Amino acid sequence: METTELLSDYELERGKPMPGRNHGLIQSRLSFLLLRDYENEYDFLAESSLELTTGKATPDLAVYPKLPRDWFNDEVRMTTPPLSVFEILSPTQGLQDLTDKAATYFGAGVQSYWVIIPTFKTVHLILPNQPINTVTAGIITDPATRIVVQTTEIFK
Repeated sequence: METTELLSDYELERGKPMPGRNHGLIQSRLSFLLLRDYENEYDFLAESSLELTTGKATPDLAVYPKLPRDWFNDEVRMTTPPLSVFEILSPTQGLQDLTDKAATYFGAGVQSYWVIIPTFKTVHLILPNQPINTVTAGIITDPATRIVVQTTEIFK
């Protein structure tokens, strides 16, 4: 018997599962923490569509060096790879989905990839050709961007 899975408008539009409450809380917390501590160094783009040489993606947060402001000419799909991306596992999303994105990101020049698992309050920092740094409590430091985050602040 064949089953058909219906995708929500959100999933069809963004190409990824719909986030839940915990996902939204963590994305908001991360945005706040990163802006509070690194606003002068980086720009943080939430849910920005990327059209990279290796494929399309829409990370939960993308970290760029400070970008020029041009309010009259917006960019719908960013073609310049970010320095780093943050992905938060959604309730209906499989971990393999986020794992597969590593090739898209790193192949395009992204330097670090944060994968956050809300259920287990876990942060995985993935760097190209390096062992994965998994943190459940304490401080996590991204050597690519020098961004430092206390995990208890993410899951507060």
